[in-house]
Amino acid sequence: MENSAYNRHIDNFSKHWWAQARKKIFYEIIKKNLKKNLNILDFGSGSGANIEMLSKFGFVNIYEPHIKTRKYLKSKYKNKIKFKVLSKIGNNKFDLILLADVLEHIKKDKNQIKILEKNLNKNGCILITVPAYQFLFSTKDILLKHYRRYNKNEIKKIFKKFHTVKLTYFNFFLFPFIALTIIFCKVLKIKFIKIVENTPNNIINKILLRIFSIEKKIINIINFPCGVSILGLFKKND
Repeated sequence: MENSAYNRHIDNFSKHWWAQARKKIFYEIIKKNLKKNLNILDFGSGSGANIEMLSKFGFVNIYEPHIKTRKYLKSKYKNKIKFKVLSKIGNNKFDLILLADVLEHIKKDKNQIKILEKNLNKNGCILITVPAYQFLFSTKDILLKHYRRYNKNEIKKIFKKFHTVKLTYFNFFLFPFIALTIIFCKVLKIKFIKIVENTPNNIINKILLRIFSIEKKIINIINFPCGVSILGLFKKND
């Protein structure tokens, strides 16, 4: 994470419609498919948008490789009994590992999953989200140091040794608007990262939050045919 991205995350992700709706969706997925009292790893936690939510399901180990962000998290969660900020993962074992928009930042993504598989307990799960569709790869991805965007078949290949509990596109209802906006900006070579990562005015933020949050009510029932992102929950085969 670059310092500019770090600053945007700290300033915006506690209220930003995207981060808050995504967190609500994570909660519903975990609630339906896993038990409580879990030992959890938030891998690549960024500014920590999901940490408090994860703590409702168990103890949260926080791993963020960006040094400045890790220092911020250590200060924020100092002396709190349900959280621990890790400098390295080592041989620790977890029941759930969350990679929320992390894999696209990792050059050797398949190797990273192989490593994390060893850190899972029996019947442990990995929950991931990634940006969807390479044709939407834009200056925003470049500035965020993304190596790629994904489709469902590529995710299936990465997790072929796991049992697939859930695999779906999401951010479905806003997909036409967001996709057209990205394509428009690509054609005109407009840099738009600050516009989309900064929290919009209160009214727009609430509208977008409500639209995206609709998906939390139905994502456990259906798989969306398309979307801005992909969500997958995979269980370790023992």
